[in-house]
Amino acid sequence: MSSEGQTPDLSGDRGFRSVRESAYKYALAGCAVLSVLTTVSIIAVLVLDASQFFAEYPILEFLTGTEFSPNLEPVSFGVLPLILGTLLITFGAALIALPIGVLTAIYLSEYASKRTRSVLKPMLEVLAGVPTVVYGYFAIVYITPALNAAIGVLNGALGTEISRLGLFNGLSASVVVGIMIIPMVSSISEDAMNSVPDSLRQAGYGLGATKFNVSVTIVVPAAVSGIASSFILAISRAIGETMAVVLAAGSQPPDIPPVQQAFGVPYVAPTDILSLFTESSATMTVAMIDIASGDISGGSTAYKSLFAIGLTLFVITLAMNVVSDLVARRYREEYE
Repeated sequence: MSSEGQTPDLSGDRGFRSVRESAYKYALAGCAVLSVLTTVSIIAVLVLDASQFFAEYPILEFLTGTEFSPNLEPVSFGVLPLILGTLLITFGAALIALPIGVLTAIYLSEYASKRTRSVLKPMLEVLAGVPTVVYGYFAIVYITPALNAAIGVLNGALGTEISRLGLFNGLSASVVVGIMIIPMVSSISEDAMNSVPDSLRQAGYGLGATKFNVSVTIVVPAAVSGIASSFILAISRAIGETMAVVLAAGSQPPDIPPVQQAFGVPYVAPTDILSLFTESSATMTVAMIDIASGDISGGSTAYKSLFAIGLTLFVITLAMNVVSDLVARRYREEYE
């Protein structure tokens, strides 16, 4: 008897397959829930322990105090010097990493051949995998002596009296942190540039534009949302850096420079700001390490200040990530 008129059964036995798919679904959902719970737990611990600190130490004095001395009497927990040290090193790192990272991304996206890109990009991303403690020792052994040599040459050539850097200083920390975040800026920026349609490039070439003009006036503006996001994410990474800054910048918070008046307008002298880079510039993360690894007993006010500093750092980085998301949404270009 012929079976050509029978309808084949295409459904198959989905019993085990359905169980397996359900297991995948719930396992992935569990991972997502675990990630959220971990984040919530960290926030809860920071808020609860920081609230205990603020119950013993006024929050206004914490945010506006200009001295941070948790070990010496009279104790003081002003976070402003730590914020100043963090901003100094972050600003110096941004001056190095942002332009170099963007220019590197332009080369990889617009100029480099596929073979060159396949070699350079992995080599660049290897920088992100180097342990941060190695960067810190690199700053002490190589960067600081090189900067002092450059300062000596500059003083001899121009007759200036620029003071030499100490063993721990903010300038070498800024340089090494800037090197660390270059891969983040270049990688994200290059991905954003590669997402720009080739039709825009061809339109520019059709109008007689050079490759440089197309890269700078068409590709970069079209990818500005991704580039801006890379900037903010890299700066957030620099703010939270710990080991390299501990070794390169030391553990002494910088002194708040004096505020001067000119025609009734307060300002800080540029020389006072530049001098901060020649001295030790402890950041918030460095202060947290000193407190956690010191002889301070658990449960003391000094120990609880660790969580207050951590909460301040968390708020700053969270604000940076929110700004990054808003910028990406505001300037995102959608192409069909």
